[in-house]
Amino acid sequence: MAVGHIQITGTGQLVELSRRLRTAGGPRLRANFARRIRHAAEPLYNDMQQTIRNLPIDAEPRKAGSRGGKSPTTRPLRATIASAVRLSVRTGTNPGARVWIDRSALPSDLKFMPEGMNKPNGRIRHPTFGNKSRGGWVNQWTTPMWWDKTVQRHQPRMRAEVERVLGDVRRTIT
Repeated sequence: MAVGHIQITGTGQLVELSRRLRTAGGPRLRANFARRIRHAAEPLYNDMQQTIRNLPIDAEPRKAGSRGGKSPTTRPLRATIASAVRLSVRTGTNPGARVWIDRSALPSDLKFMPEGMNKPNGRIRHPTFGNKSRGGWVNQWTTPMWWDKTVQRHQPRMRAEVERVLGDVRRTIT
């Protein structure tokens, strides 16, 4: 699974339940269904943001004779990416919850950084201080597959919660 989104949608049970909600449940029941699905996905959403904020990033040591310098940006990388994590819930034709990173909320130079940080080897390769014309590229490492691992930790709980919501709503409309 690529970094960017996780969704529990389109299962036959959710689609059938959505159809029944439209005909039998009315807006109040649909709102309750959406609220409970959102509640099931919120721990993943919160953990995803926390994981990104605390993700360790290690760098190669500087080469002998190289001069360091201050970063040209004051923008905090991990907090910027964490602020782009989104959660949405749909109850229409493709019901479910989705947690993803909204690239439009990221600065243009960071749009593909979450995918880069989620690589199996954990390597982030980028120009020195973001300046391609300055020459030189650096490698940094982070926890490999951090997005996927965070999702995997939450899947059993989310599936159980969604099943519970489906059962409750099914009993209400039948």
